[in-house]
Amino acid sequence: MVIHCTAKSQFSMNPDQSLTERQLLTQFLEVLRELPEVRAELDHFDPIGGKSDRGYDAQIDLNIAGKSFILVIEAKKTVYPRDVHQVLWQFKEVNKHRSNGQGKERLPLLVAESISPGAKELLREEHVGYFDSGGSFYLSAPGTYLYIDKPPPKTLAKSVRSLFTGRRAQVLHTLLVRHKEWFGVKDLAQQAMVSPATASEVLTELDRFDWMVARGQGPSKERNLREPASLLDAWVKQLATIRPLNLRRYYVPGIKPDVLLSRIAEAFDKHEAEYAVSYEAAAQRYAPFLSSVSQVRARLLLNSKAEAAIADLGARAVNEGANLVIIEAKLSGELLFRERVGDIWLASPVQVYLDLLRGEGRAKEMAEHLRKERIGF
Repeated sequence: MVIHCTAKSQFSMNPDQSLTERQLLTQFLEVLRELPEVRAELDHFDPIGGKSDRGYDAQIDLNIAGKSFILVIEAKKTVYPRDVHQVLWQFKEVNKHRSNGQGKERLPLLVAESISPGAKELLREEHVGYFDSGGSFYLSAPGTYLYIDKPPPKTLAKSVRSLFTGRRAQVLHTLLVRHKEWFGVKDLAQQAMVSPATASEVLTELDRFDWMVARGQGPSKERNLREPASLLDAWVKQLATIRPLNLRRYYVPGIKPDVLLSRIAEAFDKHEAEYAVSYEAAAQRYAPFLSSVSQVRARLLLNSKAEAAIADLGARAVNEGANLVIIEAKLSGELLFRERVGDIWLASPVQVYLDLLRGEGRAKEMAEHLRKERIGF
């Protein structure tokens, strides 16, 4: 028996509801009973802290198309990749002794309010079933394959999304640009231009995804980002959910495209305006890909110096036909890790890559070229 449903599956949960273990199990049983040719009964349930000698939280007698199984349930609130290792260890004895002497297979299954996508992938790789309050469900057994895939519950999605915005994003940016380095909390906070509390919070979240490795203890503890590609991929997936950039569009008259970038940089430097060129113009300097670039997009720290530089260029605000697009920056942290290439300040390759993925035309092709040639992971 095979059931494979996408996010449009009929089995839906309330993603805003905070659930107890008992409520999760009840919802799980309801989903099972709505499946064709399935019977499911809760054999026993141990409340939090009440596992007794069994080593698990609940047991469900399950019959699918005439085949009988016993689901051995472990209940959690939130599960990230780091937590999966503990769950697998807890199920180890169950997997060793799958037969209970009554001809029934004993199958491990994790029930949780939220399970991150990475944790789900790890569980599937180990053929361990799972169910979360968003309605996602996976169970693989002899002759049976059940898979319902739904978006993460809003509580998890919001928590993950917040990692990639504001000052937390500055910490991620630092870790990606300095991915070969080891950091203590204070050192990381200093480089990311954030408080130690913010740096610590981000490191804790990344630990849950199992993307960090640590050494030392106490005040001397240091961490290194061992999975930079996974972190960058996760950031890419969040781009569509992040608030659009605030843009100002200008037309600078009387300047040919091939000298536009140098003229803009000259004006910004003259007025000591802090900036970082991004998008195609920056990518072309890091890893040439296009024959020409006719527009410059730059992050600019907005203040009187910036306004004077724009006025010096003779730039006029336009709705269409812009050759200069200003990305409004309010804090110096938004210009982190800019690089001086020749006479021009460029945003970091990581920042340029992420910006290009929000662009149009061949920007996405250029982004992948930049990642391959300059970022390297």
